[in-house]
Amino acid sequence: MKLAKLVGDRSKDRPTGCVIDSHVFSLRGGYIKFVASGIYSLYPPMKRITAKIENIIRQEMDAVDCQEVLFPVVLPGSLWEESGRYQSVGDELLRFTDRNDAPMVLGMTHEEAAVQLVREYGQTYAKYPFAIYQIQTKFRDEARPRAGLIRVREFTMKDAYSFHTSQEDLEQYYDRMAHAYDRIFARAGIPETISVKSDSGMIGGSVSHEYMLLVDAGEDSIVLCDSCGYSANMEAADTTVDNSGCSPAAELTKVLTPHCKTIEDVCKFLNSKVEESCKAVMYQKNMTDEYVIVFLRGDYEVNETKLTNYLGEKVHPAVITQESGIVAGFCGPYNQKAKCQIIYDKSLEGIESLTAGANEEDYHYTGLNIKRDIGDVEYVDVSKIQSGGICPCCGKKTIRISRGIEVGNIFQLGTKYSKSMGMTYTDENGELKTPIMGCYGIGVGRLAASVLEAKHDERGPIWPISIAPWQVHLCCMRVDKDECRTIADKIYDELMAAGVEVIYDDRKASAGAMLADADLLGVPVRIIVGPKNAVNNEVELVTRDKSVSMVVSADHIMEETRKLMDQLWAKINENVK
Repeated sequence: MKLAKLVGDRSKDRPTGCVIDSHVFSLRGGYIKFVASGIYSLYPPMKRITAKIENIIRQEMDAVDCQEVLFPVVLPGSLWEESGRYQSVGDELLRFTDRNDAPMVLGMTHEEAAVQLVREYGQTYAKYPFAIYQIQTKFRDEARPRAGLIRVREFTMKDAYSFHTSQEDLEQYYDRMAHAYDRIFARAGIPETISVKSDSGMIGGSVSHEYMLLVDAGEDSIVLCDSCGYSANMEAADTTVDNSGCSPAAELTKVLTPHCKTIEDVCKFLNSKVEESCKAVMYQKNMTDEYVIVFLRGDYEVNETKLTNYLGEKVHPAVITQESGIVAGFCGPYNQKAKCQIIYDKSLEGIESLTAGANEEDYHYTGLNIKRDIGDVEYVDVSKIQSGGICPCCGKKTIRISRGIEVGNIFQLGTKYSKSMGMTYTDENGELKTPIMGCYGIGVGRLAASVLEAKHDERGPIWPISIAPWQVHLCCMRVDKDECRTIADKIYDELMAAGVEVIYDDRKASAGAMLADADLLGVPVRIIVGPKNAVNNEVELVTRDKSVSMVVSADHIMEETRKLMDQLWAKINENVK
């Protein structure tokens, strides 16, 4: 491939509106083209990268007996009505009607299509277990697309679905798929990806894990324990609080706290500890607008995913009206008369003397003891775990919070879809049973962008050889000099004949521009033919990460290039278990 013919331009200017490096280099390097919010076209380099990722995925899916199929992009709304998701899923699902006024959707996920495909096939236990997968375009009407290919509306995704006759069989296959995911990410050059416990969200299921690439630019908060290895997404991490060292019980006292509407203001005014305060956070249920008040320790925050899971429906921040009976800024659990659902977070459990709102303008209570003054209440976990907090696994105060990008997920779905959509099989005793499902997803473009986010320097990407758009970048620094052109052309012909993927830059460009473009393309091996070395029939052989740099005889360049490529492949393969 001649770089002069490569469709797409490279730029030295930083694009506006980009907040993470992978987005910057995707645009600067001629990888993607903005079409609309959250929608991009791929230039040839990114298409080559994603094709290699897809090939890795296919190989690993085939290795765990998962068979490739293809579902439609456009699905009838009636199929989603069968599962109950046509109405329950929010605006992320793009709904429309065709020319016959039939409700249709653009597939954002394909559980319904998977069940519809195999429910006649899987009518007898003899067909089980089996698994299918596709690599397909999907559309999710994301409210806030951002970060280039990291969070988009249209995307390519591998999603797989497995079908089983027992929970034990599902768990065994779940482990096989988890191992396949480890291999996929290692082969793609990011073996540091970790698996964390996650919330199942709208997909459903009782057990789910996300595969996270830990990078500072990640959009997810990951909870980690260096002591025992516990890991979880912030949304799924259990919060454990030790309140054993709090102050002893005291008399309930109503005190004037003028203009103190925040926990910080109240504690400063009363010279009290924020760890012994009770904060109120108000929501309304999306379906009914019923008020929900969450009481939790003053230094903790509500985990809205946990709250949604506990309530069984989504909520939004409350709009406090005079009719609500809620006294904003002074809301507390004692003498609470508002018509609302009250939730007590576990962070309050065991505190015998709390500072809390008095449900009266400019007043708070001190000495509030929930058990004594309110009675027995149910404490539930709806708060975010904190850095330095107690690990829910080993019990040590060793929790740290890191940032990460989700590059894959796996779910034990159970019978959520097979049951709602009437999929059954006859077991060996002639009885009708409902199959148990698993679901396994990887975003192809997101994975490519995530690798770029993890593997780059200030000049551009450093692509792993396994997914790099080309394996070798050949630069002829002075195409106008015969000795340079002759050597470079010969090397190019030899590389092509040997089946090496090579991009050849033989443009009449300055050395600076040529090397800048090479950095932006991020090809792992670079051969530089310059006039200084060419007079001695030598060329420079370097790696994109600058860890290797040597001058080699042009007569031996093929041999040395192969050795270097083999070394780079060995680094990839040593992490593939």
